[in-house]
Amino acid sequence: MKQRQRLKAKLQSFKEGPPLKSTVEFLVKELVDNPDAVEVSEVTGDDSTTYEVRVSPDDLGKVIGKQGRIANAIRTLVKAVAMKDKRKVYVEILA
Repeated sequence: MKQRQRLKAKLQSFKEGPPLKSTVEFLVKELVDNPDAVEVSEVTGDDSTTYEVRVSPDDLGKVIGKQGRIANAIRTLVKAVAMKDKRKVYVEILA
């Protein structure tokens, strides 16, 4: 429940909509045991942007989740935020 309240407060703190890189980083850091090891890099392509999320190998399962449900939820949230700017985004999770 505390995580939900922190997420809600963080998302409401952005006035014009959250920067996607910060959003991805915040979501992943809340899931893992070692948030200092989380790195998010932005790779801009011709018509899309890819966010590469690097986590420690011990936390990889927590970010992916059972049958990839957590990873898909993160992707869905980021795509929903990106739709406001009509951008294509992809999220890759790497160890």
